Amino acid sequence: MNHWELAYCENRKCETLEIRSRADIERLGFPVIPAEVPGNFETDMMRAGLLPDLFFSDNTLLAQKLENLHLWYMTEVDVADPSSVLRFEGVDTVAEIYVNGKFAGSHDNMFTAFELSPDFHVGKNELLVHIRPVCIAARDHVLPPSSTSQRYNYPSMVFRKAGHMFGWDIMPRIVSGGIWKPVTLKPKKSNYIRDVYAATVSLGGGWAGVNLHYSVAVDGDFTTEYSIKVRGTCRDSSFSCEDVLWHTDGLIRFSVKNPYLWWPKNCGSPDLYDVTVELYRGGEPCDCYRFSLGIRQIRLVNEDMDPDGTGGEFRFEVNGKKVFIMGTNWVPVSPFHGSDGERYPKALALLDDIGCNMVRCWGGNVYESDTFYDFCDRHGILVWQDFSMGCACYPNDERSMRQLEEEAVVQIRRLRNHASLALWAGDNECDAAATGWNGVRIDPGQNLLTRQVLKRAVMTWDYARCYLPSSPYISENAYRDHLPLQEDHLWGPRDYFKGDYYRNARCHFASETGYHGFPSVDSLRTFLKEPEKLFDENGNTTREYLVHAACMEPKEGAPYAYRIRLAYKQVVTLFGSAEPGLEDFVRQSQISQAEAKKYFIERFRIGKWRRTGIIWWNLLDGWPQVSDAVVDYYYRKKLAYSYIKRSQSPVCLMFDEPEESGTLIALHAVNDTPADRDISYRVTDLTTGRVVSEGTAVAKADESVILDKVIIEKGEKHFYFIEWTLDGIKHTNHYMTNIRDIDFSEYLAYIGKCGYDEFEGF
Repeated sequence: MNHWELAYCENRKCETLEIRSRADIERLGFPVIPAEVPGNFETDMMRAGLLPDLFFSDNTLLAQKLENLHLWYMTEVDVADPSSVLRFEGVDTVAEIYVNGKFAGSHDNMFTAFELSPDFHVGKNELLVHIRPVCIAARDHVLPPSSTSQRYNYPSMVFRKAGHMFGWDIMPRIVSGGIWKPVTLKPKKSNYIRDVYAATVSLGGGWAGVNLHYSVAVDGDFTTEYSIKVRGTCRDSSFSCEDVLWHTDGLIRFSVKNPYLWWPKNCGSPDLYDVTVELYRGGEPCDCYRFSLGIRQIRLVNEDMDPDGTGGEFRFEVNGKKVFIMGTNWVPVSPFHGSDGERYPKALALLDDIGCNMVRCWGGNVYESDTFYDFCDRHGILVWQDFSMGCACYPNDERSMRQLEEEAVVQIRRLRNHASLALWAGDNECDAAATGWNGVRIDPGQNLLTRQVLKRAVMTWDYARCYLPSSPYISENAYRDHLPLQEDHLWGPRDYFKGDYYRNARCHFASETGYHGFPSVDSLRTFLKEPEKLFDENGNTTREYLVHAACMEPKEGAPYAYRIRLAYKQVVTLFGSAEPGLEDFVRQSQISQAEAKKYFIERFRIGKWRRTGIIWWNLLDGWPQVSDAVVDYYYRKKLAYSYIKRSQSPVCLMFDEPEESGTLIALHAVNDTPADRDISYRVTDLTTGRVVSEGTAVAKADESVILDKVIIEKGEKHFYFIEWTLDGIKHTNHYMTNIRDIDFSEYLAYIGKCGYDEFEGF
């Protein structure tokens, strides 16, 4: 199935036609172009010259004119065994499959793989996949008034398709379609392993207890003819066991002496056992299942806060040890998910390099491929996995519940053996949407999708893993008594980043927070005709910039039209005015973003263990835009990248905000590693050239401790350069007092002295 072709036609011209074969396509004279599978129809059209680059200027608006297209993917399948099974890993979204002109099956969930057993014959077989326009197909299903969504996203409540495709504040409206994952032909087996699930159920005393659940298919009359053998190795540690089958589903319990444990970044080594599970019949091998096992236990402690913002808890524990979370939100790496795999290598390398020990897979996204989770397993990066729902009140009818449960079971069974997977979360901000968005107020505790369907799916198929109904989660008590939330998304007014909203946030854990930064000048000139022109002669945001702020209706007042002006105001807040030249303005914007995100991270780290983690928004853009991402679509790093990397150093020195007197700032040593660390340090006021603090100290294991207090003058705007040596390696950080209405040229001079002027793409 290497050679695919794509035919397409507008809905009104073909909606009543019966099309089952290539001959029907040829008879009707539909256009046919070469196609790539995995892929998306828009990228095929761009390669064929039928569409311009949808990322350039305002071209992405053209994608809205394609939402009425029917798609037919065509190929030939060479079949040696007519009993073979056809497996689709992912079709987007409402599809009917025909083989040799005969209907073979249908599917309407982008997120789930499915298999068919068509009426094949030996030799060449014609395969045709008809994908219907999802926005038109969604009209056949009436949504109840209790189901509300963001303006553009209503069809995503009807069919299981990535929400961002209908338009979001971080992605354009490109309601794509296609065969976005591989299609394979599989031999039909009689004796094989269907599934394996391994869970660490106990740790302590030099032993680990593991439950290994298996499910097999056999054709023998007596299951006792069969046996299962399990072997695992990690360095010089190994285990093995075997059992006779008394049923096709069963449990093998075994213990591992002195196991190598899987630990997240900064806490230890992410050790993995290479495990082989083999099925035998009468001593002869039938099938083999291989996976990596991380022996570890992860617990989420989640307790409501008191009305005054005290008490409560939200923290992750791994192997009985509290872990401070420094993470990022993972958003789509592309609007065209057929090409996700091409972007993984660079994107994942950035995730590891910047120092994150957790990544949150946000609910408007797709479920990532195994490559993503394998990387996180190997690099000690915990995964917070949202189910794919966001910012809406989804219908609770039987159809929706059935759709979601089937999807959840598929994804849970696929991902549950990954050591990095720390948490299943029901959705993104659906609890919040239920409590007042769009004028609708519904008790989120009555949401059957997250309180029953998904909870039951996790408990049934992945009982050893934590589940959180929503992010942020509004518990029964929090809803009834209007309690502050222990885990929250800190967006607020997005004004001065050290303003009251951010400074006084009471949550223990922030699972979203961000700040705008323009991409580099080179990047702006790549995707805009007139990058120098942010606003027109009437003071309105220009059409190009509106489009690249993900505004689907490029006019003032439309959703997301505010984003360019917001980014501009953030620059004015920091510097008092925005520079007129593009290069200097972009530098100002990147400084504003870098200082904001540095502050958010350091404020939470200094507050350890009252604060327990922060997952900032976000690492990488999925298309060219002005956004909160710290790396743009072309992989050019904004200034914030290096600022965050320093602030996320496992052992880091940083200043807290001035005490009430306004004349003292405390220097903290924050250590996220499990051992005390000896350091020598020095702090220099670059404004005066004076060394204000120096010495040697012990950075206490897994704590934030005060090393010194430095006297400052009220109202001063001084730049402090922090240096420390750890294990013979020099590290640095900085802090600026009263960082508002600062002088742009002076700031550039300061970061130039530190070597922090790391602007890419200018």
